Amino acid sequence: MVTMDETRVGLALTDKDAFGTSSPYHDAALLSRLLKEAMGEGGLGRKNPDIPLADIIEPGMSVLLKPNWVLHCNKSGCGMDCMVTHPLFIKAVLKEVFAAKPSRVIIGDAPIQLAEFGELPNLDRLKTSDINSSCPVEIIDFRRCVLDKCGRVDFDRRGLEHYILFDLGHDSLLEPISEPRERFRVTNYDPHALALTHRPGRHQYLLAKEPFEADVIINLPKLKTHKKAGITAAIKNIVGINGNKDYLPHHRIGGSAQGGDCYEGRFFLKRLAESFLDISNSRINRPDYSFWQLCATGSIGLQRAIDLNVKTTIDGSWYGNDTVWRMVLDLNRIAMYGKIDGSMSSTPVRRIYSLTDGIIAGQHNGPLAPEPIHLGAVTFASSSLFADMAHAALMRFDWRKIALLRCGLESDYKYPLVRHAAEELKVCVNGKTHSFAETARLYGNDFIPPDGWKEHIELRG
Repeated sequence: MVTMDETRVGLALTDKDAFGTSSPYHDAALLSRLLKEAMGEGGLGRKNPDIPLADIIEPGMSVLLKPNWVLHCNKSGCGMDCMVTHPLFIKAVLKEVFAAKPSRVIIGDAPIQLAEFGELPNLDRLKTSDINSSCPVEIIDFRRCVLDKCGRVDFDRRGLEHYILFDLGHDSLLEPISEPRERFRVTNYDPHALALTHRPGRHQYLLAKEPFEADVIINLPKLKTHKKAGITAAIKNIVGINGNKDYLPHHRIGGSAQGGDCYEGRFFLKRLAESFLDISNSRINRPDYSFWQLCATGSIGLQRAIDLNVKTTIDGSWYGNDTVWRMVLDLNRIAMYGKIDGSMSSTPVRRIYSLTDGIIAGQHNGPLAPEPIHLGAVTFASSSLFADMAHAALMRFDWRKIALLRCGLESDYKYPLVRHAAEELKVCVNGKTHSFAETARLYGNDFIPPDGWKEHIELRG
């Protein structure tokens, strides 16, 4: 294996102003060029410039590709090019992977529970890829819990033998905010189940086994904004290796003036709506579930009628969310240090490489309702955190105001994700090396932040 520089991020660009009405993803030669350039600028290709992935994939290895397949539709109505890792981008990556002669390739993700996995764009084309017939490609839905078309939740669609249970205990980044107990929440999931897996001294995650069996993991994020985390790309995309989202705290109940981080301040009707949601989410698959959902909706509607200027979201979608980044970093730490038996190594046991699809990126209210922005970028990196520093520069967001990045780049906790300081970032493009500020100025685009993050994370000056 070739030794990689974690501070180095390779960046390849195409002319974003020349896209016109046609999708750049249908230009196979363009995709191939962008991938090879990004990998080359990122430090690959030392063994063979024509097969850059030969530096990290040896013949006969198994490879896991982890795209962003969060949902089968874009709630903004703006199409799927800015929503998920484009299937033709994945296909172009497959071609590069096959050139290194692996013995097995898995493509897997855990979308949200209401996602229709079979309706993801061009999924069948990946299953019957005409790139290479000698290496099998398996496409796996990592979820145990899904919502069927009748509105019922199937809690056990995939057996427990396909998962590994990890418990970070006191080493979890959630531990400092675990008191008072039973305040963690994830929208549309039973709060009582979450209280069993996350409480003082216990922080459990149920993760798909396949990433821990693979020889090489290549993360294939879509570059987007994220209402709860600020941005979603290389770091946030690792959340999709989980099996049960009801093991994943996303926020804490109540407003910031009430000891929570669901929303800013203190609002009686919002807090009442949260209580109704707790009741409904504890009654999933029962006849009175919808009644309690209506009570929550009515409370929010009344809040809106009283004051039109008050944001009515109650899902932690704002810059003060102090929970979701901790969960995301926990999962990344497990992905790097976790062993197949559910224990944690004292040193990293695997590296996660990322090839990020930022050709048509997503802005405004991602991850489920993004709007397209033509960025024309592909990045390669061996560190998810340094990759996302480069992505923040391309979005012209201040990484220091995004807890996911600021706290992830620290190294004063057990199982650190980086060994170098943020200031050592090197974004390499066209044979030149740039700092964060230079990257933002020369190659960035002014992304619209999520509504709850506006006037908070934009770079100034």
